[in-house]
Amino acid sequence: MPSRPAAPSSAVPDAAGAPPIWTNILLFSLTFLASAVLVPWYGWTHGFSAAAWILLGVFLAANEMSITAGYHRLWAHRTYEAHWSVRLLFVIFGSMALQNSAWAWCSGHRRHHLNVDDVERDPYAAPLGFWFSHIGWMVREYPSGLEDFTNIPDLRRDRLLAFQHRHYVALVLATNLGLPLLAGWLVGDLWGTFILAGVLRLVLSHHFTFFINSLAHMWGERPYTEENSARDNPVLAVLTFGEGYHNFHHNFAHDYRNGVRWWQWDPTKWLIAGLQVVGLTRRLRRTPVFQVQRALLSMQFARAQRRLASLPAAAAPSRVSELRQRVAHEYDTFTAAVAEWAKVKEQWLEEKKRAVIEHWEHASFQQQLKELERRLRLQRRRLRLLQSQLA
Repeated sequence: MPSRPAAPSSAVPDAAGAPPIWTNILLFSLTFLASAVLVPWYGWTHGFSAAAWILLGVFLAANEMSITAGYHRLWAHRTYEAHWSVRLLFVIFGSMALQNSAWAWCSGHRRHHLNVDDVERDPYAAPLGFWFSHIGWMVREYPSGLEDFTNIPDLRRDRLLAFQHRHYVALVLATNLGLPLLAGWLVGDLWGTFILAGVLRLVLSHHFTFFINSLAHMWGERPYTEENSARDNPVLAVLTFGEGYHNFHHNFAHDYRNGVRWWQWDPTKWLIAGLQVVGLTRRLRRTPVFQVQRALLSMQFARAQRRLASLPAAAAPSRVSELRQRVAHEYDTFTAAVAEWAKVKEQWLEEKKRAVIEHWEHASFQQQLKELERRLRLQRRRLRLLQSQLA
């Protein structure tokens, strides 16, 4: 696995010159301390009811889904549209997640994508280390983290999000105190529910999300691009409701899926797609299969070339020459397929612009595209075999 980029020492933010944000320092410290002390103490002395554990899971899922499906994929990247009732739930439980208003969260996230790994402009730049990208960027007023809403004009026109931003503190208090206490009273376990579904839930929700800014840029594979530090990591995908396929996401940020393959664990994409079935979401944006295959093959070629270049000098010249020829042939086949796909797509778009496309023409285009996708899949298999010979 390629090592993550290192930040030059001169680029590391000057902590001494960045004022501490005491509200955040106290929030993260006290909630973590309360979880570490109260959960084992209360469990040992009183015990937790089954209902308290269930409510922990329910509120945690609601918080995480409101961040992943709401803040992230709906508002930050506009990968789909949602009914007002769904957006309202995202605002309520997104406020409960206590990760700032949607305006602030999405503005910072768009800056992250625009300047990923730039130690001066990326608010949570991974090259600055695990601590900074995980939580350090939120405990001091670094210039890269200052609020600037000029990049969210679309969200500032949303009255629901404007209401949340204006009344954020009240919403945070109502959801983080009121909802767990009300739920605890209803199930007859007031303090047990508050400790689990209130305090512990908040700590888990925070750090599961923070792992995407830190670990998902340090631990995992980069099958789609090496132009940034984002990684695909199925373990993190489980903890973060599908956000762990981060290399795919940074390459195709406007796809409503992070786990693009059907078997990849991404409950957020299943929620969005499921809500579409009942009419609560629409216009789900998907990256064409050909573009995904093209990115995968481009990375395979780059790695095959590196392995060829690193073959020992003692290797048989005829064998090396044969492998080079095979890689060159596969690359020529790949570039021809890409050129053909671009030509077919351009022809179809021209026909569509002139509004003369017929059903059979559309079907013909789809058939040509599927054939190109099939050829790329076969080529990926051939390249995997070739790479195993290069290893």
